[in-house]
Amino acid sequence: MSDMKLSTEEVARVARLARLDLSEEKTEIFAGQLHNILSYMDKLNEIDTSNIEPMFSPVEHTTVLRKDVIVKEHTRDEILSNAPDTDGQYFVVPRIV
Repeated sequence: MSDMKLSTEEVARVARLARLDLSEEKTEIFAGQLHNILSYMDKLNEIDTSNIEPMFSPVEHTTVLRKDVIVKEHTRDEILSNAPDTDGQYFVVPRIV
């Protein structure tokens, strides 16, 4: 693995910056995995995409969200009826200070 894109020292440095405590074994594993990922990215960079239209997704998406319309569906009494304790107008909760 002499052609590694990231050395184990660089992986260990990044791990320290991320406050990760990695063993030497894990550092070597991650260095190998990062090497594989970066090598794959190099392969992808070799592809000629000059005639390809940029897109964010290969499939068409339609929004399934409803319109944002204000609708009063419940009364105050209905909502407060589920509360363990109320004063008739608001929820009553223990004071935490």
